[in-house]
Amino acid sequence: GGGKGMREVTKAEDLPEAFTRAQSEAINAFGNGDIYMEKRVVRPRHVEVQIMADQHGNVVHLFERDCSIQRRHQKVVEETPCPVLLPETRKKLTDVAILAAKAVDYEAAGKVECLLAEDQSFYFLEMNTRLQVEHPITEMITGVDLVQAQIRVAAGEELAFSQDDLEQRGHSFECRIYAEDAQNNWAPSPGQLKGYQEPTGPWIRVDSGVKEGDEVTIFYDPMISKLVVWGIDREDALRRLRRALSEYRIRGIETTIPFFKALLEDEDFQKG
Repeated sequence: GGGKGMREVTKAEDLPEAFTRAQSEAINAFGNGDIYMEKRVVRPRHVEVQIMADQHGNVVHLFERDCSIQRRHQKVVEETPCPVLLPETRKKLTDVAILAAKAVDYEAAGKVECLLAEDQSFYFLEMNTRLQVEHPITEMITGVDLVQAQIRVAAGEELAFSQDDLEQRGHSFECRIYAEDAQNNWAPSPGQLKGYQEPTGPWIRVDSGVKEGDEVTIFYDPMISKLVVWGIDREDALRRLRRALSEYRIRGIETTIPFFKALLEDEDFQKG
């Protein structure tokens, strides 16, 4: 989780120390010091495919999410569709994700994570066998309630939709609103929410579990909420996200909102 035990090695002479440190970190974090090496993909994108499978052999994909904007190997922004994924690569990637799920007789919601290289080749990272934090953006572009679908699958029902029923409509972003100070190396910012007001309006969704007066402690994940927007295309979604961030009010602690505002003005990000 969050890149624990990972070390990048570019020179052979650095390998022994990196190996030892990674092993030590893994033992402390997971109680397992097994280490493996893999090719480093230079300038990759983190692209994942949402899948849903029932107990009757039906498996579908609900397209991909791009989760490349990260800190400490953990996501802070997700979007769908991936702005650089070619249609033929999308077809290959989603086909592989379904094959992976079928190979293990998978049931329920899950996602297959990959690294996407600049030449559109992709490499398997892992399969997360659960519903992920970023599922709302998939719901926004497909119209499928993934939580409800997962509960129905668990109850033994067949999927209420087929692959042919699913299509990508529009563009969606999610920003993870963390109690962190991005200007100070993403330092934790615990404390009381002295003021809290969420943005509202069409195609703006906030999944949160806090209210004014609540305390953000050091004992749990620093995520306060998930800000999700939808637009007819990427530019429309970015405009809506910019407005939603400007209307979000949190007082008493530092949050990642200023970082997201700055990110939206970054030329490279605007171009995808």
